[in-house]
Amino acid sequence: MLKKTRVSSLMMGVLLITSTTVFWVSKQVVADDDGEKHGSEHVYSATLPVWKTECGECHIAYPPQLLPAASWQKMMGSLDNHFGTDASLDADAIAEILPFLEKNAGSERKYAAAPSKSAMRITETRWFIKEHDEVSASTWKRIDSPANCAACHTTAEQGNYDEDFIKIPR
Repeated sequence: MLKKTRVSSLMMGVLLITSTTVFWVSKQVVADDDGEKHGSEHVYSATLPVWKTECGECHIAYPPQLLPAASWQKMMGSLDNHFGTDASLDADAIAEILPFLEKNAGSERKYAAAPSKSAMRITETRWFIKEHDEVSASTWKRIDSPANCAACHTTAEQGNYDEDFIKIPR
């Protein structure tokens, strides 16, 4: 009888340890060290061929969700001075791209510019700053610019910014 009780206690201990391990491992899969859930939240599927072609010609075609509509409107209205470069488009291209950006824009609340920052730079939104607050100064220096998403987000070209696909350059 005593032997049967020891076996039962041992089995309960193994079950408890296994359950606890499964709980913690599964928790780490869905949350990073910010405690935020990731996954489909950082995968952007909205696409428009003319947007991909025109914007992607000079840099990654940044997902429209990363800026609010007002920022996209301002940016599309000043393409003749697009961060120091003339990125002017013809009226037909603007007529196609701007509604796409507005329709798929992020919320003003989440993607607003940080205080005293530009409303047209994704890297200066409160969201971006919070998401990247753990990136060291030396890492930013290695990738040249925070706007160089593809340096770390290996699937950025496909609109996938999920943390599972981040590889920090060494």
